[in-house]
Amino acid sequence: MNTQLPATVTDERSQTAFRQAFQRHSAGVAIVTAADITGRPTGFTATSLASLSAQPPMLTFNLATSSSSWEALTETNHVAVHMLGVRNRALAARMAGPRANRFVGDHWHRGEFNLPILNDVTAVLIGTIIQRNVVHGAACIVAKVVGGYQGEDDAGLLYRERVYLAPQPLTD
Repeated sequence: MNTQLPATVTDERSQTAFRQAFQRHSAGVAIVTAADITGRPTGFTATSLASLSAQPPMLTFNLATSSSSWEALTETNHVAVHMLGVRNRALAARMAGPRANRFVGDHWHRGEFNLPILNDVTAVLIGTIIQRNVVHGAACIVAKVVGGYQGEDDAGLLYRERVYLAPQPLTD
């Protein structure tokens, strides 16, 4: 069976293939928060979080430069990355929803570097942004981890086919 892509894939076909493939790719859910130059909190739900290096500890995440959080990420040097458990499904949906509703309520507090810190998540990493790579209207942010803590453990929240999921162990 030939598994190579044809030499000439149309833009529409490649975009469709890309969307369909990544919709089927389960990804862990995290929330990235920061404070803009005025101190106003901003944040977004991300499924692009990845470990880049253990020594030194570095992580990456991606967002569109059209995102409502992009400007703040160009102005600040620090971010808080929140790992979510299944219990945080509503928080993930809130932070993916309208910007005006993301920080209304008592589900967060100010932390180190004036960062907005979300309550009751499974882990928080504090990072110093060391690189911003912009490519075709999207950005890959690299941050060096300078602190953090673990919250109460919970099964990691997953996202696949536009639905939040809970992981289940496989049995042989």
